[in-house]
Amino acid sequence: MIGISNGPSDIDVQHMNDKAGGDAPDSQAGGGECGDEVEDIVKGILEEIVTNVASDEKSSLESNQTASAISSMPSLPPMSEDELGDSTNIPEPFSHILQKDAFLVFRSLCKLSMKPLADGAPDPKSHELRSKVLSLQLLLSVIQNAGPVFRTNEMFITAIKQYLCVALSKNGVSSVPEVFELSLAIFLTLLSLFKTHLKKQIEVFFNEIFLNILETATSSFEQKWMVVQALTRICADAQCVVDIYLNYDCNLASANIFERLVNDLSKIAQGRQAIELGATPQQEKRMRMKGLHCLVSILKCMVEWSKDLYTNPNMQTNLGQEKPVGGDQGDADSGQGTMTSSGSQASLNSNHSSSNPTLSTPTTPMDNPEQFESLKHQKEIWEQGVEIFNNKKAIKGIHYLQEQGLLAKRPEDIAEFFHKDVAGRLDKTVMGDFMGENEKFNKEVMYAYVDQIDFRGKDFVSALRLFLEGFRLPGEAQKIDRMMEKFASHFCSTNPEQSIFATADAAYVLAYSVIMLATDLHSSQVKRKITKEQYIKMNRGINDSKDLPEEYLSNIYEEISGNEIRLKPTSSTKTSKQASDVKSEKQRQLLYNMEMEAIANTAKVLMESVSHFQSSFTSATHHEHARPMFKVTWTALIAAFSVGLQDCDDPEIASLCLDGMRCAIRIACIFRMETERDAYVQALSQFTLLTANSSITEMRTKNIDTIKTLITVAHTDGNYLGRAWLEILKCISQLELAQLIGTGVKRKFLSNSTTTSSSGNASQGHHNDLLDSGDVARVANLDHKKMASLQEAMGETSSQSIVVAVDRIFTGSTRLDGDAIVDFVQALCQVSVEELQSHASPRMFSLTKIVEISYYNMGRVRVQWSRIWAILGDHFNRVGCNHNEDVAFFAIDSLRQLSMKFLEKGELPNFKFQKDFLRPFEYIMKRNKSPTIRDMVVRCIAQMVNSQAGNIRSGWKNVFSVFHMAASDHDEGIVELAFQTTGNIISSVFEKYFSSTIDSFQDAVKCLSEFACNAAFPDTSMEAIRLIRNCAKYVMEKPQMFKEHTGEQEMPVSEEDRVWVKGWFPVLFELSCVINRCKLDVRTRGLTVMFEIMKSYGHTFAKHWWKDLFRIVFRIFDNMKLPEQVSEKTEWMMTTCNHALFAIVDVFSQYFDILHDILLEDLLQQLLWCVQQDNEQLARSGTNCLEQLVISNGDKLPSHMWDRICTCMLDIFRNTIPHGLISWKPQDYEAYDESSRGDADTLSRDSFPTPEHDTQPPPQHSTPPGSDLTGPASTPDKKSNLKRMGSQHSVASAASTDSKTSSKTIEYHKTAADQKMFSSLLIKCVVQLELIQTIDNILFFPATSRHEDAENLRAAQVGCVYNYVVVWEEDPGMYRYLTVEQLFHLLDCLLESHRFAKEFNSNNRQRDLLRNAGFRGKNKPNLSTQETASMACALRLLFKMYADDTRRDKMESVENRLVEVCSEALQYFLSLESESHRATWKSLLVLLLTKILKMSDERFKVHAASYYNSMCEMLMFDLRPELRGILRKFFLRAGTTFNIVGQL
Repeated sequence: MIGISNGPSDIDVQHMNDKAGGDAPDSQAGGGECGDEVEDIVKGILEEIVTNVASDEKSSLESNQTASAISSMPSLPPMSEDELGDSTNIPEPFSHILQKDAFLVFRSLCKLSMKPLADGAPDPKSHELRSKVLSLQLLLSVIQNAGPVFRTNEMFITAIKQYLCVALSKNGVSSVPEVFELSLAIFLTLLSLFKTHLKKQIEVFFNEIFLNILETATSSFEQKWMVVQALTRICADAQCVVDIYLNYDCNLASANIFERLVNDLSKIAQGRQAIELGATPQQEKRMRMKGLHCLVSILKCMVEWSKDLYTNPNMQTNLGQEKPVGGDQGDADSGQGTMTSSGSQASLNSNHSSSNPTLSTPTTPMDNPEQFESLKHQKEIWEQGVEIFNNKKAIKGIHYLQEQGLLAKRPEDIAEFFHKDVAGRLDKTVMGDFMGENEKFNKEVMYAYVDQIDFRGKDFVSALRLFLEGFRLPGEAQKIDRMMEKFASHFCSTNPEQSIFATADAAYVLAYSVIMLATDLHSSQVKRKITKEQYIKMNRGINDSKDLPEEYLSNIYEEISGNEIRLKPTSSTKTSKQASDVKSEKQRQLLYNMEMEAIANTAKVLMESVSHFQSSFTSATHHEHARPMFKVTWTALIAAFSVGLQDCDDPEIASLCLDGMRCAIRIACIFRMETERDAYVQALSQFTLLTANSSITEMRTKNIDTIKTLITVAHTDGNYLGRAWLEILKCISQLELAQLIGTGVKRKFLSNSTTTSSSGNASQGHHNDLLDSGDVARVANLDHKKMASLQEAMGETSSQSIVVAVDRIFTGSTRLDGDAIVDFVQALCQVSVEELQSHASPRMFSLTKIVEISYYNMGRVRVQWSRIWAILGDHFNRVGCNHNEDVAFFAIDSLRQLSMKFLEKGELPNFKFQKDFLRPFEYIMKRNKSPTIRDMVVRCIAQMVNSQAGNIRSGWKNVFSVFHMAASDHDEGIVELAFQTTGNIISSVFEKYFSSTIDSFQDAVKCLSEFACNAAFPDTSMEAIRLIRNCAKYVMEKPQMFKEHTGEQEMPVSEEDRVWVKGWFPVLFELSCVINRCKLDVRTRGLTVMFEIMKSYGHTFAKHWWKDLFRIVFRIFDNMKLPEQVSEKTEWMMTTCNHALFAIVDVFSQYFDILHDILLEDLLQQLLWCVQQDNEQLARSGTNCLEQLVISNGDKLPSHMWDRICTCMLDIFRNTIPHGLISWKPQDYEAYDESSRGDADTLSRDSFPTPEHDTQPPPQHSTPPGSDLTGPASTPDKKSNLKRMGSQHSVASAASTDSKTSSKTIEYHKTAADQKMFSSLLIKCVVQLELIQTIDNILFFPATSRHEDAENLRAAQVGCVYNYVVVWEEDPGMYRYLTVEQLFHLLDCLLESHRFAKEFNSNNRQRDLLRNAGFRGKNKPNLSTQETASMACALRLLFKMYADDTRRDKMESVENRLVEVCSEALQYFLSLESESHRATWKSLLVLLLTKILKMSDERFKVHAASYYNSMCEMLMFDLRPELRGILRKFFLRAGTTFNIVGQL
């Protein structure tokens, strides 16, 4: 036997029998023992028959298995209520006579149960009622004890459909409690054992009977109570609940039974319907509890169904063991045993998942969750479209369905859609109005609708009924007219054989007439009904001017009168009045009877219509079905639970609501339904009264229980809570404040909090904070009695169980999975931020918990910790920068402790987690300007370094970053501690653990550079540079470590280059930064150290490293490219640039063999750039360095490099020739020109405004080269003498002046632009002189020419030119290394410079302009020094080449150039008019004549012949004695050489 689980609270047959027959002896007529005896005998016989048949031996079945096979479902004859057990016309598919007997008995019992009762109140003693009850009891017994044959044989299944279900549709609305209860019991048994065969019947039971009874306002409390009891048993079966959803809510042709059931139960749970019935408070409570119990059971079923998907993070605790309140309080009469319970309660409270219970019936359709979800979605779209349609927006509804692809656009498709609305979802009135419209499309739909109805073989009234049963006729006559016209046309066309109507017009008129007749006869508003005679008379002459047969019209009248034209029965619609409109019990009973009769009739019709309907039933197996089930019902569920918690203080109701919410959260968590989960958690948090807009003074037991539930949820569902952790942790944060009140917090604290809260900080504080809310004021103002009462209520929040449970949330965080712990930490950090936002009273509860969970979770894998620390690190960043120093101090100290713990664990190479968790120290140091906090950060880092240096790996970058920021601080303590620790790292840690710090070597050097650049602490700066020097030593000593270290690289670097990229380059680059940023003494030291490193370790540098290095070195001159800052720039040029240029040349010379190929061009370009600047000192240094570079390395330069140097000199000459001296003109030059030709005295100095800064002192006259040089000759082999200790040339001496100033001058006031231009021209003049001197020094070695000039002059003065011979041990100049072409290049430079100076000196008018403009004060400017110096150098070069026997192949060219240059020089001298100007040529003439006199006779002849006339002309001038003396010797030798006179 397969029955229903028989629990202790089952409603069994015996119980019902006792209830039905317990009073029989007292109520029977006669009351004799004979009656009882007869009844017992009959009862025994029937039970014996049922038992023998229903328990069918298996062996008997097996022997007749073949005969019992039935290929198709039999069609049984319809059951008449008056028929009793007639066995005629019964098909014979049975294999055994007992089966046929059982069938007949079963059918007879069904018929017996349908016997109507007498009108009025039912008499318990009546035979009808007792027989009905007895038949129902027997039917229940048959169904409960049905064996395999009864449950599988199609004859019995059909009998259940056609007889039992129809009988139940009648008895299911009975007002007799016993009958109604037995009907419910039978239905529950059918649902349990036969649901796979009764899919449509079950839908009718739910949709038309039981749920309607719940929703009907006039149904009795007892009736509703029994329905809810039955639903309690249904809701306890997980398989049944899921099957209902799957087969009905996901079926397009079925009603949403599950959704409707939950909505109805939600209303009951909220107490809405019980109030309408005027129930007593006790009844209301019982009903609400029963509704809540059903909802909780449904949720538990869902939890049970999806338990395999759930993972409990806490194996030692669970929901069942830690209920927020006492265990489930089941009703004593809950009847849980009537239906098989799937153990939902147990599954909810179990820790370990188990498989689903074994299904009782095999499934034919496949259980595909995606398919069912798609069907559900499609159904929702249909329902949305139908809802739009029913809201009198038919066109919009149709268009919506068409847009969704569910409905085609042809009129025929829409008409078919109307016909297929078997469930009656479409509003028939709206449908009629739509088809009655006069629009073309509407009429096409109506025509298609009519054409799709088959009227063949039907009489007129039947066809009209068939037509009108699908929609309600519209009220407008025109619409009815169009419909009747189409109906008549289609009826006549489908029934051509009929002979009643002559034309379709007759059918049309008669159809209209029948409509009017039905309205007249059955409308309550028509008082005087039409008679048959009147109706016949009304229809005369309508059949083509003839009458229809009178008998025909009479029959129509009779049929319409007896049977109203009605709509096709569909799901019943509630048209009853609300209970509030019912004035009396009698009126309520009358209305109830009418509704029940309507429900019964509709149910019976529907039951009969589906009795032959075959539909597949899917038994659910997949876990995923619980998700869409919860999705469609969660709003109704949360409404019921919220109302229950809010409106009622009853502990049992609160317990059920909290249990339901706990289950709902579990389901939402399992399926990751974030919106639903957050809504339930938020609702729970609100009922704790700990969050916003809540008053803690109203705290009740249910609120304490809610807190416990929330804690339980956090403990058991933590892996799934996601964002919902925020609400939970907010409540826990506020719980701490509640615990303060519960433990007797002082009033003073509360009062202070109140005062602080109202002082203007509310807008910035944590709005959910109890201390910031008005509750504190209310609490502070409570009297002692109320305060004690509140403390007692709040004291429960401080109970050991809650305190331990809260603590377990944080300690249990170690068991959360990787994603959950991230959500947990993120929420906790957010709550901590809100706690700390209050300026007056920031709280650190959550911050403390953050530190705790960090300790607890320290053992997690690094992948998870990285995600956690990404959040914690950001939070520590914010908290460490908090305006409250106490908060920031606590955060930093906590961070220090955590960091120390992590550092103790160490770190493997190439991991970067230390870098991540130390990064907050950097952030705080950067953003927090508080000296106290910054000092704390530095001390924390220093402590880590001192105690954990051996374990630090990637964290060194953070260490040096913090010290880098500390290095720029102005607080001496911070800088001193940071530098002391940094020095210890460089000196000690690098020695011991260099391999672990090598990745941060660059950061260390950068840090030291920052210390060096702190101008406030010069001693620290010098020491920092020393430490940088030590870093270079580490690079030199441990190059292999750099080669083997890969580390973090944005781009791949070869092994050989790693030493440069990670070692030398950072050191040298940071030194260049020191040079560029610091003051003179520090940058000088930095410059010295940088070049010391280059000189000391440059031999280890690869060639291409030098190129990068010189880019760094040339950065020193970047300051020169910045906008002008006169004072600082002057100092920079006089010191650093000058030093750097010479140091660069020294390094280049030292490593010439390596550098000349790769860096000579860059160096020359840099020198060219320096020379081109409008800065005298820089230009002078550039030329001096060029000279030193060439002199030091000229003997090693190949010919092509000499070409490049010569070209560079030529470029410098040409770029620095001051052409502006000749081309400059004043702005009003024309006026100036006219004035200069007229009276010069008419222009005064007052005519031009003179800016104060333009006035200059008179220039100082410089000593011309070659004048009084009495010092000893320099030693050419000493390298120290290669550098010019001081140049003769300067801006003040660049342009010599005439001895006298013109008496007539016209002054011109120069503009700022003129001043800038004049300054640039003066610098160019200086550069020209320096370049002439440079060429001279390069060719003949420094000071050689000066000594030669001095010796020539001395010889001329004493008259011993022939005896004067300069004797050199060797030629120290670079002359011998240059080719003739290169020497000619240099000669061209000199001559070009000379000719420009000569041109300027000859242009007296331009010189007057410049003098009047104040170019050189009031003196007339000239370029005499440039003129003579360039010519002197050119002559020396030519005479040197002329005397060089190694260049004989070019001697002719040299001789021609020499003659040409000498002739040009002598001619220019003769053309000079100024005595002072001629005086400047003294040394030059002495040089020329001396060189000529030293020639051999042969060469002397050539030159004497060329210059003889010029020499003669010179005698006309008043020459100096020494010049006259040497000129005398020239003429004497000329006489002898040309044999004019004899030998002297």
